[in-house]
Amino acid sequence: MNKRTLIACFLILLGICLMLMKGETLNAGELIGLFWPSLFAIPLSIFFHWLYFFMLAPKAPGVLIPGGILLTAGIVCQIGMLFGNWEYLWPGFILAPAVGLFEFYWFGGRNKWLLIPINILTIVSLLFFALFSLGSLFNQMVGGGKTVIAAVLIIVGALVLFSKKRSI
Repeated sequence: MNKRTLIACFLILLGICLMLMKGETLNAGELIGLFWPSLFAIPLSIFFHWLYFFMLAPKAPGVLIPGGILLTAGIVCQIGMLFGNWEYLWPGFILAPAVGLFEFYWFGGRNKWLLIPINILTIVSLLFFALFSLGSLFNQMVGGGKTVIAAVLIIVGALVLFSKKRSI
């Protein structure tokens, strides 16, 4: 990475920080607290990927496992730190080992047995993402009309239960 790229990344992060502040003052500790994933976790993951692709390939694909885990967890943490929506992002931590194992599978010996934990972790993570995101969306859409929707569901359920079966 050259000096120009580092300066560009710093300016982009500083611009994001200034946009999020909206007139508030921010000291160095708060800045590090806000961007710690971009300062520590993501660069370390990039180092592991660089180590494999430029130094060790194809001999040691095992370094991609911590690289993928740190990259995914770093992205999840950075989004959580910027937007404060941790209640929706936590399934990303279940997805992180799946990403690391998938990189190991893809660039390693393609051991088909690795696909079992990869698929289990991915499906569980996506299921939790969907449940919590859709649940939150449903709660926002419904708002104060929960009682009305509950009553409608009870009435429809009772009608279905006590209605006569029709023969087709």
